[in-house]
Amino acid sequence: MSLLLRPRQQPVLLVLTLLITLALATLPLLSFAANRLVSGQPLMLWQVAQSWLLLLPLLWLWQGLWWKPRRRNLVMALLDAEILFALLIFIGGHTAAQLATDGSPLARTAFGSGLWCAAALALLLAAEAIRQLTTSTPWRILLNLQIWIVPLLLLLSGHLDHLSLMKEYANRTAVFDAAFSQHLLLLGGTLLPTLLIGLPLGLAIARRSRWQSAAFSVLNLIQTVPSVALFGLLIAPLAGLVAHFPVLASWGISGIGLAPALIALVLYALLPLVRSVVAGLQQVPQEVRETARGMGMSALQQFWHAELPLALPVWLSGLRVVVVQTIGLAVVAALIGAGGFGAIVFQGLLSSALDLVLLGVIPVVALAVVFDAALRLLSALLERTDD
Repeated sequence: MSLLLRPRQQPVLLVLTLLITLALATLPLLSFAANRLVSGQPLMLWQVAQSWLLLLPLLWLWQGLWWKPRRRNLVMALLDAEILFALLIFIGGHTAAQLATDGSPLARTAFGSGLWCAAALALLLAAEAIRQLTTSTPWRILLNLQIWIVPLLLLLSGHLDHLSLMKEYANRTAVFDAAFSQHLLLLGGTLLPTLLIGLPLGLAIARRSRWQSAAFSVLNLIQTVPSVALFGLLIAPLAGLVAHFPVLASWGISGIGLAPALIALVLYALLPLVRSVVAGLQQVPQEVRETARGMGMSALQQFWHAELPLALPVWLSGLRVVVVQTIGLAVVAALIGAGGFGAIVFQGLLSSALDLVLLGVIPVVALAVVFDAALRLLSALLERTDD
């Protein structure tokens, strides 16, 4: 009877393992179409060669649920999830290459819903094992990043070139590269004015509490406006400005394009940054300020040597929210001609091409995850330095 109760010691791992099993057993692993225009035919797990390899890590995951949640067993769960994730991608690429060789070069093989779900659940399972293994943020980030070593090697080696997603990339390499540059331009063009406006504004209202209510009311009101609506609202005023001041057109400012996109993104980014600046300064202990004042420091020295080191991790947390939010909202900016990966996403939606949509969505998610991890790592290192 005690053995039957042991899986309850790891309820999260149990649920994730169960969901992975259900996804692989009931959902198509791959989708195969004769060409890009026709609907794909689902390929279940038992219809795909070498899919039996997935049973090995899956059985180990089920067996591990009966073990006590010790460090060694958590490491085994992490390795099993990594192996399962890598095998899913390997089998998908291998099967796509086989089908392309045996059939028409126009054939398209895509990951099915079962593979997408199982891969996402395997990543969640690995993240849960890492969470239980260590409380150190740098180690958690590094352990999560190393999961992607094998998939990246498979990608760089050309093993995945016959997948429909990679064929879309090969056909649109120049468009993809341009979208990548435009998306980074939107991010950088948003962060710079946001920092120049948000930091002084946050410092000002942190020193004068009576301003906070009015300032946050305005910033909160901006957040309630839907992004598409805000982009649209900026078209007429900017077009009117250009009509009255034609020199603005030579600077690249118009009712559509980069200018309204950057203005809207900056307006959305101000609230999380200003709030983090205020929160960071408010959490500095009053004793620290009094000690700095007692040492004869000026107001600027108190801020630089006493308040800033303690507030900086909170500021970085706010900046992390701004970066991730901007990367996501920049997709919608493509509707007014700002470019970026949103242009690829909407092109795929208009042509009902799922692979084209994924070609725009996956880099956006990857950028958000990378920047989020980098800023979390930097924040954790700063907190460790302060300690």
